[in-house]
This record gives sequence, structure tokens and C-alpha cells, in this order.
Amino acid sequence: MKPGTFTQLYIHLVFSPKFRECLLNEKFSTELHSYIGGTLKGKGHKPIIINSMPDHIHILLGLNPNISVSDTVGSLKKSSSRLISEKGWVRGHFSWQDGYGAFSYGRSQLDEIYKYVENQQIHHKKFSFRDEYLAMLKKFEIEFEDQYLFEFFD
Repeated sequence: MKPGTFTQLYIHLVFSPKFRECLLNEKFSTELHSYIGGTLKGKGHKPIIINSMPDHIHILLGLNPNISVSDTVGSLKKSSSRLISEKGWVRGHFSWQDGYGAFSYGRSQLDEIYKYVENQQIHHKKFSFRDEYLAMLKKFEIEFEDQYLFEFFD
């Protein structure tokens, strides 16, 4: 970071295993979340909270402005795919689905989004990932074409 440069950039990332398979097992989620947090720290980001459901992951972080969101996601996907495959947490090779959601928040919104990520297991008793993701896109007024959304099977 350059002297005199001050930033406060909070990003909420959402992405899913390839084909939206339910491969993110709760048995290894603590280790996976810790690993992703360490990867973020290694890139100069601030991991705030990470939580996953079997078919997707949420990551809230303070973004290092010297590294783009797309480079951050690419690095996270590559390194965590390798970890999951090498640990044998899934049969065969693990990979993440193409694409991701990235949503920005201000400091005053952190408590709300933190609780939202923290309470994913409760939230998904009422809403599917598809409904959740479409609601985020709508809330942020992000235009999209259905063909470019994650592959949803529910």
C-alpha cells in the first residue's frame, strides 16, 4: 500500500462447486474455512467471516485494494480446489463452478451481512440457494441473463 492511501472495501463473495454438487461437507468445513482465511491473509486481505452450505460458500472480507476481486477469487478457487482434492474430501478431482458473485458493503452494513453469513444454515431452511442468489442480484440491481447464472438444479 502506498503512503497516504486509505481504503475500506468490504466484499461478500459467493460461489459454488462445479455443477452445484453438494460437496462441501460439514466434516471438513472448519478446516476449509480456516485455509481460505489463511489464503486471504497471505494476499493482504482481511477475512471477516466464512461459512458454507453443501452447495455454496460465502466469504466476507476486507479487500486489499492492490489485488482485484477476480484475481482474489481465482486464487481462492485454485488453492482450495487443490486442498479439497489432495485431502480426499471428495471422490475424484474437486473444482469450483465458473463465475462468482461479489457484492460490496459499507462499514455500517457489516453487522447485518456478518449475521447473514453466520446464519446460513438457518436461512437455508426457508430459502434455496437459487432464491438467495437471485435476491442478491436483484437487491444490488445487477442485470443478468439466465444462461450465465450458476447451474441450479433445485
